[in-house]
Amino acid sequence: MIRAERAIIDWRKLGYEVEVSLRFTLDKTNPRAFDEFITAARKVPEVTAIETFLGRVGVRLNVIARDMGHWQDIYRHRILTLPHIAEVEALMLVSTIREGEALPI
Repeated sequence: MIRAERAIIDWRKLGYEVEVSLRFTLDKTNPRAFDEFITAARKVPEVTAIETFLGRVGVRLNVIARDMGHWQDIYRHRILTLPHIAEVEALMLVSTIREGEALPI
């Protein structure tokens, strides 16, 4: 079933050279931690995706930046200030080998 058509934005052509995937483990002692974290993460303009997982990592954010200086500013002033972070792991995208847009139907 096709839900919608969509445009795929090439962030690099718009000047965003850095893409980072951040994996978060949230503080599980606060019952509102998840909701408050998601609400705050949605307000960060450079966050292009928010995904949730079962297991040790609870949330993943994909973040874009113009360059490393911009990334450091985003990380220090917008990411690390998000509420209820117990642990964070950053994975910087080096290259995309394959991006599957079509399914073998």
